[in-house]
Amino acid sequence: MEGYLRKNFDVDAKRPSQEALTKWRSAVWLVKNPRRRFRMVADLAKRAEAEKNRQLIQEKVRIALYVQKAALHFIRAADRPQTHPSEDVRDLGFGIGPDKLATIARSHDKHALQSHGGLEGLAKDVRVSLTQGVISNEITKRKDVYGINQFAEKPSRTFWMFVWEALHDLTLLILIVCAVVSVGVGIATEGWPDGMYDGIGIILSIFLVVMVTAVSDYKQSLQFKDLDKEKKNIIIQVTRDGFRQKVSIYDLVVGDVVHLSIGDQIPADGVLISGHNLSLDESSLSGETEAVEVNKDRPFLLSGTAVQDGAGKMLVTAVGMRTEWGRLMVTLSEGGEDETPLQVKLNGVATIIGKIGLGFAVVTFMVLTGRFLVGKFQDHEISNWSSTDAVQLLNYFAIAVTIIVVAVPEGLPLAVTLSLAFAMKKLMNDKALVRHLSACETMGSANCICTDKTGTLTTNHMVVNKIWISEEVKLIKNNEKQTIHEGIYDILLQAIFQNTSSEVVKGKDGKKNILGTPTETALLEFGLHLGGDFKVHHKESAIVKIEPFNSVKKKMSVIVKLPGGGFRAFCKGASEIILKMCDKFVDQQGKVVSLSDEKRKKIEETINNFACEALRTLCLAFKDMEEKSKTDTVPEENYTLIVVVGIKDPVRPGVKEAVKTCLDAGITVRMVTGDNINTAKAIARECGILTDDGVAIEGPEFRDMSPRQMQDLIPRLQVMARSLPLDKHTLVTVLRNQIKDVVAVTGDGTNDAPALHEADIGLSMGIAGTEVAKENSDVIIMDDNFSTIVNVARWGRSVYINIQKFVQFQLTVNIVALMINFVSACISGSAPLTTVQLLWVNMIMDTLGALALATEPPNDELMKRPPVGRNEHFITRIMWRNIIGQSIYQIIVLAILTFQGKELLNLTGSNATKVLHTFIFNSFVFCQVFNEINSRDMEKINIFQGIFDSWVFLLVLITTVVFQIIIVEFLGTFANTVPLSMKLWMGSILIGAVSLPLAVVLKLIPVQAKSTAFKHHDGYEALPTGPEIA
Repeated sequence: MEGYLRKNFDVDAKRPSQEALTKWRSAVWLVKNPRRRFRMVADLAKRAEAEKNRQLIQEKVRIALYVQKAALHFIRAADRPQTHPSEDVRDLGFGIGPDKLATIARSHDKHALQSHGGLEGLAKDVRVSLTQGVISNEITKRKDVYGINQFAEKPSRTFWMFVWEALHDLTLLILIVCAVVSVGVGIATEGWPDGMYDGIGIILSIFLVVMVTAVSDYKQSLQFKDLDKEKKNIIIQVTRDGFRQKVSIYDLVVGDVVHLSIGDQIPADGVLISGHNLSLDESSLSGETEAVEVNKDRPFLLSGTAVQDGAGKMLVTAVGMRTEWGRLMVTLSEGGEDETPLQVKLNGVATIIGKIGLGFAVVTFMVLTGRFLVGKFQDHEISNWSSTDAVQLLNYFAIAVTIIVVAVPEGLPLAVTLSLAFAMKKLMNDKALVRHLSACETMGSANCICTDKTGTLTTNHMVVNKIWISEEVKLIKNNEKQTIHEGIYDILLQAIFQNTSSEVVKGKDGKKNILGTPTETALLEFGLHLGGDFKVHHKESAIVKIEPFNSVKKKMSVIVKLPGGGFRAFCKGASEIILKMCDKFVDQQGKVVSLSDEKRKKIEETINNFACEALRTLCLAFKDMEEKSKTDTVPEENYTLIVVVGIKDPVRPGVKEAVKTCLDAGITVRMVTGDNINTAKAIARECGILTDDGVAIEGPEFRDMSPRQMQDLIPRLQVMARSLPLDKHTLVTVLRNQIKDVVAVTGDGTNDAPALHEADIGLSMGIAGTEVAKENSDVIIMDDNFSTIVNVARWGRSVYINIQKFVQFQLTVNIVALMINFVSACISGSAPLTTVQLLWVNMIMDTLGALALATEPPNDELMKRPPVGRNEHFITRIMWRNIIGQSIYQIIVLAILTFQGKELLNLTGSNATKVLHTFIFNSFVFCQVFNEINSRDMEKINIFQGIFDSWVFLLVLITTVVFQIIIVEFLGTFANTVPLSMKLWMGSILIGAVSLPLAVVLKLIPVQAKSTAFKHHDGYEALPTGPEIA
C-alpha cells in the first residue's frame, strides 16, 4: 500500500509541482461525492484561468506604470468620469468624486494631480489636514462616498448549499431510488402502511446522514471564513484627530494619512506626502522585479505593493475595489489553496479501500442473487416471478450499494480538513495564525527550529540598563537623575531624537506614547529620562537624508542641516560596526579627542562586558560635514563616538521550559540572531539552547565556510550571531537539502522573506514582523513568543496522530462490515446487517468518528516522542497490529452469532431471527463504540487519560449510544430491529467491552518499528515507543 501511495499520492507540503497535483487527481477512483470530497482541493482549471486573468491585469498595470502611452489615455478617455463631482458628493463637502480621485493614482496622472492644485489641493478636495489627518466622526461619511477598504469576495455558502452538496453522493442517490421503488412495490404487495416501512427507513437514514454531514461541513466553512478574514487583516499606522494611532486595514478611508516603513504593504492607492529613500517592490502588481523609487516627481503609490526601502507618509486616494490591487485580488482568490500531503495520501487510502469494497459489493450481490436464482430453480419456479421476488432482488442490490457506502471511506480526506480546521481555530485563540493548511500538518514533523532572539526568546520590552560615555560606565535607574557632562549632553540628545524612525506622540489620554521598534523605544525613553524633548530636538535641524536601518547594514544614519550652517551626520547601530567607523570620541571634559588603539581596546572590552551580561549593545556617533555636495551619500568613516548603550531585554518567562520541551520532543533549537556573539551566548545559555559541547559562531565566519565544512559543523551548531538574512537562508537550505531536517524558521524583517519561503515552515512575528515577512510565512506568531511556536508543534503532532487514530478506527469498521456481510451472504444467503443499519454504522465511523477522534486536543505525551520523519509510513505496523487484532475478534464473534446465535442465546419463537439480527447489529455497534475509546491511544494501555478534557469525544460517544437505544427500542419498524431484553442488552455491551482488555493484550505484542532513536545535543535520549511505553 505504501509503495502505491508514494508512487501516486505523494505531494510536497510547500509549492507542490503541477505534475504531482495532476497525477494524484488522475489516480483517484470511485468517488461517491466529488463535490464534497474535493471541496478543499485546489481547482487546477480555475487556477489556470485565474493565472491568465492575473497576467492580463499585470500587463495592463505594467503599461500604465511604465509605458503610459497616449493610446492608453485615449482608451480610458471614453470612460473617464466627469471632472466635476456629483451633487451628492458636493453636498457632503467634498470637491472630487470617488472615480476621478481613484483614476489619478491608478493612472499615474500627474497632470490631473496638478490641475487639482497638487497634493495640498487634493487634500483640500477630500477635506483633510495633512498634519492632523482624518477626523474620526467623518469616517462613516467617507465610507459612504469613497467606499470601504475591502475587496469583492464570493458570497458565503449557506447551510442549505451544504445539504445540497451532501445529496450529490451517488450511492445515496441510488439508495433513494431503491427506497422509492421499495415503497411502491411494498405498498402494492403488503398494503398501507406495512409496505412502506423498509423504504421509508432507508430515506430517513439518508436524511439523517445528509443533515449530520451538512452541519459538520457548514461549521468547518465558518471556521475557515473567520481564519481567512484574520489572515487578511493588517494593522497600519495613521494620523487621525492629530494623533498617530494603529487601525485595521479594513477601517482605512480616503483621506487617511498613512505612515510607511520598510516591509509595509501599501494598504490603498495614494499620493506621497513626504518620504526619505522610499522605494517600492511592485512585482505583485506589475510583475516587474526592479524596485521603483517614489518621490515628488513620481508621487503615486499603489495598493498591494510593498516598501522595499526607506520611509514616508501617504495620502489615501482610493480604497477597496477602486484600486487595481482590488481587481487583481478577485482573480487571486480563484482556484483555492493547495491540498495538504495528508489529504492527498488519504485520498489514496480511500481509493485503495474503495476498489476492494467495490469488489466485495459486486461479489456479495452476485452470491446473493445466485443463491436466490438457484433456490427458484430447485423449486421449479424459475419462470414464475412476483413482486416479492423483485423486492428481494432490490434488497440485495441495496445491500451491495450500502456495502460500497460503508467500504468507500469518503470521510478519510475530509477528516484531515476537520482536524486542521479545529487545530487552526484553537491555535488562533492561542496567538498563532496559520496561513497555510499544510503548515499545521508539517509542523508536527519539524525536528529543527531556527529562532530569532529578540522578541521571540526575550520579552521585547527593552530598557537602557548601562551606558559607556566619556570614558565612564553608568548604571541607568529610572528613579535616579543622570548627570551627563554638558559638553556632550546636547549632542547625545540630538543623536537620540534626530536619528530615529520612531515618534513620541500624545495619546487621547494626554500621556506620551512611543510608536516604533522596541530598540528605538528604549533609546527614546532614555532620551526623555535625560530631560530631552522629542519635538524640540527632532525639529531643531532639518533632515536632509535618511538611511533607514536594515538587517544587512545593521545601522541607521541621517544627515541634518544645522541651524548655524553646515551639516551633521548621525549614525547608530551594531557596536562593533559603528566603532570601526570611529576615529575620535568625546572625553570626560566633553572634548573631541583622537581614539587611540588602547582606548579602542578598552571600549571593546566594555562592549564585551555588556554583552556577557546579556545586554544588547549599540553605539551612537556623529560627524560634522561642511560641504553640501557630500550630503548625497552618508559617510562611512571618521565619526566621533558619543556613547555605547547596553539595552536590557529579559528572557521571556517560560522560554527555558519551552526549549526543554523541544529537546524532549526531538526538536533541535538553534538561535540565529544579528546581535553580538557574547550577548547571544549569554541569552542562549539562559534559555538552555547553548550547551557545553555546542558551537556558537558568527555569520561572517559561517558564510566563508565550504559546503562540506558547513555540513560537518551544522549538527553541533546552536548559536549564530551577527548573521545576515542570507546566512539564515543558507543555514535553512543546508539543513533541508543536505541534513534532510524538517525545518521551521522564524523571521520578522523584509530580508528574512527568502529564508521563510525556503523553510518547511516559515514563522513570522505578528508584532515585530513586517508585512513582507508575514506574506512569505506559513504561520504568524501573534505574540512573538517562542512558547507559542512550541504550541504550534504540539498541535501539528496532534493533527497527525488524530488522523492516524481515525484511520485505525475506520479501517477496523470497514474490514468487519465487509467480511461479516460477505461471509454471511456466501454461506446463509442473507446479510445480517440491513441497509438502514449499515447507513447508521457508516455515520458512526465516518462523520461522528471524525468528530470524536480528529478533534482531540493535544496532550503532553505528544512532546515526549521523536517527530515523524519525512518518509515515515502513515499506516504504521502498530496500527496494523491493532486493526487486525480487533477485526479478527469482531469477525469471529459476529460470525459465531450469525451461524450459532440462536442456540447460544437460546432464542425460540417466530421472531427469533429478528432478535438475533438485532442482537448482532447491537453487538457490532458496541464493538465500534468501545473500539473508538481504544483508538484514543494506539500505544498506551491507559486510554482513559484526558478523556474528560475532550468534550467533543464524550458528546459523540453519548450521542451514539443514545441513538442506538432509540433505533433498537423505538424505530424497529424502519430499522428492521426488535426491542431487546435487559439480558441481551448487557450481552451486547459485554461483547463490545471485551475489545478493551483485548486492546491491552494487543499493545503488549512487540512490533518491530523503524528505528528513530537519536540523541539531542544535550545528551538526552528519545523515549522508547511501542509496547515499551506501556
